[in-house]
Amino acid sequence: MALSTRLAASLRPALAALRRATPRHCRGLSTPQGSEPSFNLGGIFPPLATPFSPTQEVDYAQLEGNLRRYARIPFRGLVVLGSNGEYPYLASRERVEVVSCVRRALPRDRLLLAGSGCESTQATIELTVSMAEAGADVALVVTPCYYRGSMTTAALIHHYTEVGDASPIPVVLYSVPANTGLDLPMEAVITLAQHPNIIGIKDSGGDITRVGLMVHKTRQEDFQVLAGSAGFLLASYALGASGGVCALANVLGDPLCQLDHLCRTGQWQEARDLQLRLIEPNTAVTRRFGIPGLKKAMEWFGYYGGPCRAPLAPLSPAQVEELRSTFSANGWL
Repeated sequence: MALSTRLAASLRPALAALRRATPRHCRGLSTPQGSEPSFNLGGIFPPLATPFSPTQEVDYAQLEGNLRRYARIPFRGLVVLGSNGEYPYLASRERVEVVSCVRRALPRDRLLLAGSGCESTQATIELTVSMAEAGADVALVVTPCYYRGSMTTAALIHHYTEVGDASPIPVVLYSVPANTGLDLPMEAVITLAQHPNIIGIKDSGGDITRVGLMVHKTRQEDFQVLAGSAGFLLASYALGASGGVCALANVLGDPLCQLDHLCRTGQWQEARDLQLRLIEPNTAVTRRFGIPGLKKAMEWFGYYGGPCRAPLAPLSPAQVEELRSTFSANGWL
């Protein structure tokens, strides 16, 4: 038996206990009527930016400072080492250390989702086990994409099934075609939703028809759909999504939690008004200016943004001014 498989087996009792202890006060909106998910993902999760020092080393002191500020916001949990965490630029050792640091600072009632997707199935399983040992509650597994021409529906189902079988913690699928050039096929999502250890998907593609179809086709499963961006959060909730993993929550965490609350309580007019004010800032810190824009905006709201790791470059003065005007025009600065 492989080492990773043995470790996974040894951690399964802890997984069962954790699932039993998970709060259920916010039933996921994508859950069939009258039932509750075994592991509730309902709410807002910021995909944390990884802070670096001026010499581009991980700055754990600044990370802990940001975590103290985020602790005052009613997030359901945090995502570590997603796309906005500059995951591809961190060494394996750094990835595990970042998860350990966040787990130590995070209250136990907040979920910790950790990115563990690698290009090979074997490496993904090994890193997923390491993330579980470091304190992650859920593994967020991005689609392997380097050989995207060979990533057929069958290949991806096999990959995620192997990961789900071996993982000591629940798995959330992660489809982010803007970065990978690969949309996780709908047929794969529907099949994988039936796996007992695969509990949801973060879909960042922005196709609201696809989000609605995923909710519809997985309604009978213990499976939740998470909107992958703040720009289509309200629309996703209206179609039955459970929550959102939103880069903008690094900057405007309270307003996004308020939007979550408005949708859950059926205050749709107020929710629409708030959603409209979030669309342009969200676009600015995602598609338009990316992680450098996200980190610059964080600094205006009291968080440490700091530099990105090369080759990501800082914004130009003109870009900074455009970013600031976008937040100002929507009433946030």
